[in-house]
Amino acid sequence: MKFGQFDDVRKEYVINTPQTPYPWINYLGNEQFFGLISNTAGGYTFYRDARLRRLTRYRYNNIPLDTGGRYYYLRDHDNNDFWTPGWMPVKRELDFYECRHGLGYTSITGERGGISVNQLAFIPLGYNGEVHRLTVKNTSNANKTVSLFSFAEFCLWNAQDDMTNFQRNLSTGEVEVQDSVIYHKTEYRERRNHYAFYSVNRKIDGFDTDRESFVGLYNGLHEPQVVVAGKASNSVASGWSPIGSHEVKLTLAPGEEQSLVFILGYVEVPEEEKWEAPSVINKKPALAMIEQFATNAEVDRALQELAAYWENLLSKYQINSGDDKLNRMVNIWNPYQCMVTFNMSRSASYFESGIGRGMGFRDSNQDLLGFVHQIPERAKERILDIAATQFEDGSAYHQYQPLTKKGNNEVGTGFNDDPLWLILGTAAYIKETGDTSILDEQVPFDSNPNNTATLFEHLKRSFYHVINNLGPHGLPLIGRADWNDCLNLNCFSNEPGESFQTTANIEGRVAESVFIAGLFVFVGPDFAELCRMRGLEAEANEAVSHIDNMRATTLNYGFDGDWFLRAYDHYGEKIGSKENAEGQIFIEPQGMCVMAGIGVEEGLADKAMVSVQERLDTKYGIVLQQPPYSKYYLNLGEISTYPPGYKENAGIFCHNNPWIMIAETVLGHGDRAFEVYSKIAPAYLEDISEIHRMEPYVYSQMIAGKDAVRHGEAKNSWLTGTAAWNYVAITQAILGIQADFNGLKVDPCIPSAWDGFEITRIFRGDTYVIKISNPNHVSKGVKSITLNGAAVEGIVIPPVGDGGIHEVVVVLG
Repeated sequence: MKFGQFDDVRKEYVINTPQTPYPWINYLGNEQFFGLISNTAGGYTFYRDARLRRLTRYRYNNIPLDTGGRYYYLRDHDNNDFWTPGWMPVKRELDFYECRHGLGYTSITGERGGISVNQLAFIPLGYNGEVHRLTVKNTSNANKTVSLFSFAEFCLWNAQDDMTNFQRNLSTGEVEVQDSVIYHKTEYRERRNHYAFYSVNRKIDGFDTDRESFVGLYNGLHEPQVVVAGKASNSVASGWSPIGSHEVKLTLAPGEEQSLVFILGYVEVPEEEKWEAPSVINKKPALAMIEQFATNAEVDRALQELAAYWENLLSKYQINSGDDKLNRMVNIWNPYQCMVTFNMSRSASYFESGIGRGMGFRDSNQDLLGFVHQIPERAKERILDIAATQFEDGSAYHQYQPLTKKGNNEVGTGFNDDPLWLILGTAAYIKETGDTSILDEQVPFDSNPNNTATLFEHLKRSFYHVINNLGPHGLPLIGRADWNDCLNLNCFSNEPGESFQTTANIEGRVAESVFIAGLFVFVGPDFAELCRMRGLEAEANEAVSHIDNMRATTLNYGFDGDWFLRAYDHYGEKIGSKENAEGQIFIEPQGMCVMAGIGVEEGLADKAMVSVQERLDTKYGIVLQQPPYSKYYLNLGEISTYPPGYKENAGIFCHNNPWIMIAETVLGHGDRAFEVYSKIAPAYLEDISEIHRMEPYVYSQMIAGKDAVRHGEAKNSWLTGTAAWNYVAITQAILGIQADFNGLKVDPCIPSAWDGFEITRIFRGDTYVIKISNPNHVSKGVKSITLNGAAVEGIVIPPVGDGGIHEVVVVLG
């Protein structure tokens, strides 16, 4: 069942009902200021850090679902009626409803009783505020008198403290109101130099800033007493929960429409300029921001700039394949999600509350893979930020906070795959840009500016952190966990509520990870090549020797006859082996080891892929392991706490499905690679939205596996490494256009039935129009390449470097 449709021309997803299977959301903002908004106007806004600079309040796990957002109530005085254009929270039946989620904006239209209201929300480029344009139109044949009431509930900045510290927080709320602007200044009198404001670009007929006065003590947002009465109370918050609400009365002739521009903004002022008078905040920066969007024309201009911004980003890789679903994923929605995931890491969605994780070391490096071609300069900044949270021994903080850019002590270090991802992310940046100067940047250890080394030295310590931490079989020690945070082999926990990852109660010099071994062999050659590029031949040769040894060790101790083992536990026992009663085969080492080429020559990689298809595949994607764990295993940790078929316990973990896609392309299996791709690509799942439930335009982290009660149901959409890895799998491995150190590599591995396709790829300032034909209907193998009519030797197109448009013709065979 579908609940909307793609509008490919406008690059929008159009939702036709407010009652989607789950709130379907969008992200606003690209730089420092961000918002989450659902198809019923739910969500919240923050500056840089969703935990420490939360502007508006949102309650997770709320009933009704998705209550709380930026609401606009329409009070129809003629009909004694009130409603909201996004349906929620009033839930009055609408004569017409439509939500259009676009690239960085959302437009919601509701119509009832002869009045149409459009709520357009976006964050302009370079602007620390959310702009909402409300367009109210009289669609009836009679004059209409209405009142429009805005509503936003302010969060007291620190979202975690806001939800827990009521003894203090129910006495601190402070606001100022001047003209048509409400200023939220809780804690500004003391240690803060920032405030929020909520404005509208016309004279108001009233306001409210005290939640109880607006809503009523025993009312809900579906029936606020001010809206029911049809008149604002002009309340001023003092100690209790502050909100922002404007009342604007409108008189509309038949066919007339009027627009109002609301701004929810954030201001920081220098400490010495906090006050314009005793206890009166400095409003000049806010007024300057408000003046920027005083008229409709200025809103339209900012929307055009936003559209041009996205047009430029998406132009870097475009496909014309004849398959609308593939085109919209590659050209629009997958790279859009990659950008959002780059901005957010795993911090703020409808599943991540924004108060815990911040930015992940491993996560952010993986996210770079799907983003680096769009804005490489921001990728460079992110790499340096990530590297600065590394320790001198090559290990790293698992997470860091985006506001401070310092490591998160609550989680700490000890995830032994983390360092290797820095090599992969940095290599991806250099392959895309050719900029090796990043390797000479001085980067701190543990964010200490007095203890620095070059980025290259950081990469070297990442590489040798593995070599310096090998276990009894010569495989890498796993630490607290590797990529699968829920496989906890050194963290035994019997205490309810205790963290599985941070309870590191075993020294951890026995448990080994076959996955990290595969990752080491996969990323190691990039490190060796960086050594060569710096003239360090001896170091490159030494690195290659370590890689070769790890490949041999993995084959000797990491293969179980028909597939790769997952790990060895604290007792030296195998995990992911036919010797186990449960959890006999895992997806991660099959994908990563074959991606690394381990066992390809010996025929073992083919065996592993056959085992994946026979043991792990389902109609909705490949599950993480089989059989699922039916009880809690103390020596395995969190993975065995989930019911069978969910999350890491045999759920379809979409993040690692693309590793199988890529692995299949290594073996030349184009039909199988694309089959796996299309099983989890959201555009291909649109028709089963009642089963899938999550947004049909972005990837989810997890789909319930075949052992689950709700097989095929997705969870944790938007912020997942699934976005970047699926983008890599389809654009680089299947379609076969991949940035390399020496140029643009062309090596497709496609379904044999395909006749061909065309890709436009902007690479290092040049535009390559790549026409790929498949006359012999092969899956893999390049017969010839020409660049501007001249034959190219091999499969790497060297950079032309003239900034022009170049025609590339590729014949497979």
